[in-house]
Amino acid sequence: MSKREKFNQDPSIQISKMNVIIPFSPDVPCDSNGQRMWWAFLASSMVTFFGGLFIILLWRTLKYLWTVCCHCNAKKKTVHRITTGDGIKRVDKEDPAASEVGWMTSVKDWAGVMISAQTLTGRVLVVLVFALSIGALVIYFIDSSDPIESCQNFYKDFTLQIDMAFNVFFLLYFGLRFIAANDKLWFWLEVNSVVDFFTVPPVFVSVYLNRSWLGLRFLRALRLIQFSEILQFLNILKTSNSIKLVNLCSIFISTWLTAAGFIHLVENSGDPWENFQNSQALSYWECVYLLMVTMSTVGYGDVYAKTTLGRLFMVFFILGGLAMFASYVPEIIELIGNRKKYGGSYSAVNGRKHIVVCGHITLESVSNFLKDFLHKDRDDVNVEIVFLHNISPNLELEALFKRHFTQVEFYQGSVLNPHDLARVKIESADACLILANKYCADPDAEDASNIMRVISIKNYHPKIRIITQMLQYHNKAHLLNIPSWNWKEGDDAICLAELKLGFIAQSCLAQGLSTMLANLFSMRSFIKIEEDTWQKYYLEGVANEMYTEYLSSAFVGMSFPVICELCYVKLKLLLIAIEYKSDQRECSTLINPGNHVKMQEGTLGFFIASDAKEVKRALFYCKACHDDISDPKRIKKCGCKKLIYSKTAAYKKIRLACCFDCSRSERDCSCMPVNVRCNMDSPRRDIPLSAVSVNDCSATLRAFEEDQQLALSPKKKQRNGGMRNSPNSSPKIMRHDPLVIPGNDQMESMDENIKKYDSTGMFHWCPSKDIEKVILTRSEAAMTVLSGHVVVCIFGDVKSALIGLRNFVMPLRASNFHYHELKHIVFVGSLEYLKREWETLHNFPKVSILPGTPLSRADLRAVNINLCDMCVILSANQNNIDDASLQDKECILASLNIKSMLFDDSIGVLQANSQGFTPPGMDRSSPENSPVHGLVRQTSVTTGANIPIITELVNDSNVQFLDQDDDDDPDTELYLTQPFACGTAFAVSVLDSLMSATYFNDNILTLIRTLVTGGATPELEGLLAEENALRGGYSTPQTLANRDRCRVAQLALYDGPFADLGDGGCYGDLFCKALKTYNMLCFGIYRLRDAHLNQQSQCTKRYVITNPPYAFELVPSDLIFCLMQFDHNAGQSRTSLSHSSHSSHSSSKKSSSVHSIPTTNRTNRVKSRDSRDKQKKDMVYR
Repeated sequence: MSKREKFNQDPSIQISKMNVIIPFSPDVPCDSNGQRMWWAFLASSMVTFFGGLFIILLWRTLKYLWTVCCHCNAKKKTVHRITTGDGIKRVDKEDPAASEVGWMTSVKDWAGVMISAQTLTGRVLVVLVFALSIGALVIYFIDSSDPIESCQNFYKDFTLQIDMAFNVFFLLYFGLRFIAANDKLWFWLEVNSVVDFFTVPPVFVSVYLNRSWLGLRFLRALRLIQFSEILQFLNILKTSNSIKLVNLCSIFISTWLTAAGFIHLVENSGDPWENFQNSQALSYWECVYLLMVTMSTVGYGDVYAKTTLGRLFMVFFILGGLAMFASYVPEIIELIGNRKKYGGSYSAVNGRKHIVVCGHITLESVSNFLKDFLHKDRDDVNVEIVFLHNISPNLELEALFKRHFTQVEFYQGSVLNPHDLARVKIESADACLILANKYCADPDAEDASNIMRVISIKNYHPKIRIITQMLQYHNKAHLLNIPSWNWKEGDDAICLAELKLGFIAQSCLAQGLSTMLANLFSMRSFIKIEEDTWQKYYLEGVANEMYTEYLSSAFVGMSFPVICELCYVKLKLLLIAIEYKSDQRECSTLINPGNHVKMQEGTLGFFIASDAKEVKRALFYCKACHDDISDPKRIKKCGCKKLIYSKTAAYKKIRLACCFDCSRSERDCSCMPVNVRCNMDSPRRDIPLSAVSVNDCSATLRAFEEDQQLALSPKKKQRNGGMRNSPNSSPKIMRHDPLVIPGNDQMESMDENIKKYDSTGMFHWCPSKDIEKVILTRSEAAMTVLSGHVVVCIFGDVKSALIGLRNFVMPLRASNFHYHELKHIVFVGSLEYLKREWETLHNFPKVSILPGTPLSRADLRAVNINLCDMCVILSANQNNIDDASLQDKECILASLNIKSMLFDDSIGVLQANSQGFTPPGMDRSSPENSPVHGLVRQTSVTTGANIPIITELVNDSNVQFLDQDDDDDPDTELYLTQPFACGTAFAVSVLDSLMSATYFNDNILTLIRTLVTGGATPELEGLLAEENALRGGYSTPQTLANRDRCRVAQLALYDGPFADLGDGGCYGDLFCKALKTYNMLCFGIYRLRDAHLNQQSQCTKRYVITNPPYAFELVPSDLIFCLMQFDHNAGQSRTSLSHSSHSSHSSSKKSSSVHSIPTTNRTNRVKSRDSRDKQKKDMVYR
């Protein structure tokens, strides 16, 4: 059979016998007598490549020869210039050549800028070239389904037109690259240049011949190698791992697709020496499949190469392909497998805020934080929590995140990396919370880490609100150095040492207060117990938390005690403080202010309640609608019209109406009495909102004047005995503004040219003392009169981290105590450690040091620990011990050591009858209507178990070792254990709740800090940051006014003006009586543990009951937590009502009230005191 007959058997190729080429038939191979034109396309590429290469080499050769010749001539010209001296003219003639070189250089630089990614134009051009290359590759994929060579009409083939446009752009870009290239030969041999040689010229040939050859267009796949560079130009790839991963993938894929294109070409074309008769029809994607199974050495055999060119290529490709597959694929898999599981980015949800939590992220810290932050007692928390940490979570922590997956997300990264901050959308976050490692060995290093986190976050987004935990108080000063740190905008630093020691210090004034305050700002669920046990009453109080809410306009113009009583009786809410705005619009937190403070519109109140919904009653209360409602749950938002004018606006109407005819300023107006003018910015009573005429002014102002007459002048106040009034006296005379009516004590302080207080007036101050002057030997301590004092047992050495004892001493030296009320503080511990702390303590009075060890009973007896008001056990040693139970071994041993000590009862009785051993501030002859007997002096402590002790713990579970008679399980939460409920143990972990409490309401932290620090303010922190010590200041009316603030005390009910309520009375009656009579705000009970048994018990332990209900029954042994007013006249005489500083345990059976002593003995004791005072003039009371 002839060759022509063979072709006739296949009808699909019958047209190939035609002798005339039909170039406009797109689907028919163009063949003229069996000849094809593929060589024309290939020749165009080869000629371009080798022709250009020849020209470059020829140019280099000629340039080399020219350089050699010019070099020889240059030597001759140089010698000639030296001999003739016409060098200047020669230089002038060479100027045009120099200018021409400069022009070429500028063009070259311009071309380099155009193709580089350094400018926006260059980046756009590079990205555009890559995108068009991928587009050309896609066109190749489309055309690969057509025959290798076919006739194409350029004017009708849309893909050919697009491909032509792409290649014209590639040609222009090639020209730019050629101009910018420094080494033209190396540029000519680059991969991208080779791709252009074999793809661009054939397109022009196809237009000229009106035929298309698929040819080497698959080489465009090699452009994929630049994919990682393009992504880097676009700032998409930033990490080394991602760049490496994209590089490996792009090289692997581009090699794979390019090799598949070559197999597709030769297999569909056949071998030229076989006259293309051994071809086989393979699609491009079948060739891709063939290359993959070949590289993987699987080789199924279903598809294989038949042409010699194809098989020869496969022989060489399998060597490189197998090596590439064996090395690239495992590395790609490893990079993908090692990708951070939590390496994504946070997607913000519209209408939902999110916060970022970073720092010390562990199972304990996160669980404590989430437990409080997501507590059900809060309003609906529509906040998403994003945790950012550089270490992936362990399985337990991961499980915790999964349990809260609807509100919690975790991302692996560091806040020190701006890229990671961008991932968690820190710029749109509502706040950033930084947790600290409370158990670290180096607190200063931990604080430095958190400060660096603050700097990084503030540097990225200065406006973000940051709440950070700090371990050491002195490190807070570094935060003030950050320019964008602004506590007025919500930035807060929760110093754990400051608050921890402040809580413990307040327990020295009122034992159990640390437990009560810790429970107030922690979210606890209500646990109901039916049995009549102490846990029942304790847990009822634990369910209370601290909230803030704006007061209803119905309270405007009322005094604080009136509102407080109304809220407690009517709304079942305990109001303890308000945020008061002064005339200068400065906000300050006032705790239990007196009658002189009248409520303004929009005043923020601080409440103690069981949940946030209850506090809404203070906002919704309306006198018109809710006055007759007895059930507080029925107090809902009413539809009454809001007051259009505030009381202040009405008051201004009166002033304007009165002063209309005077033509004088308001304060100079003669129409108004002086006492009204002095207080006209504080309305004293409700004013009708109707229009005020001039004729009504006199009557209205007379009403104001009557209110003013209720305030006593200093002389009247002195005649009436200051605050020593009867229980039924009006509360309006209880407290006055010291700026308006200064007490005699203040006047004396102003007259004396002595610095008694620090420059802010918030703390007692004395000139700095050398530590040698306050050191006591054991014998000196035994001879020194120590009673009603505070013993601080501290463990530490030269290497221990400083815990900041100044934060403990400052609350005990607050200026709202008079000097004689200050408790003496005796530190028992290592002298080397205390020397390091002394720099911050040398300006506080009544501080002594006994070098020794808290484990020595001789040292403890020397400081009369059985007569102390409180014994505090602290440890500065950070023990890095694997066993957590051993972290508190020193404190536990010291506590058990003290509790096991025995004391001679006769010594206690002898000292009780000696005025020399009477605590400072306690007067045996105080009047019987004294409201505060405090924790009366313990006169007969015979066992250490009755000594009031508070122990600091690092590990919560170690609380089980403090009390041997309790049945606390090791897994019991700290707040449910007996030592914590009794106020004898305190752990820093309870302060974790302050993070979420501060986020939801930063006023809570302000109130807590005001309560426990004794009056530390941001201004004082700035002063300490400058000098690291308190600076003394002369007394001025402004600084003395700072003394006029509340302090915490305890009321004894077994005697005194409240004794009638102590035996079966209601707590609500006591609350109202104390508030009305003495402006004292009661907020809890410190009750004997077995008081509910109604039988005599040897147990002297007490527990805390927070905010009991109105009908709660009192027992005579109860001690009442209260906020009492500052007594201006207590400094003149020891016979004052405010001697609440005698806070010792009164639970001993033999301890008695000061009023239970017979009057005859009282007189003898006064005489004994006078004689004893004369004998002790020469004794040094350190």
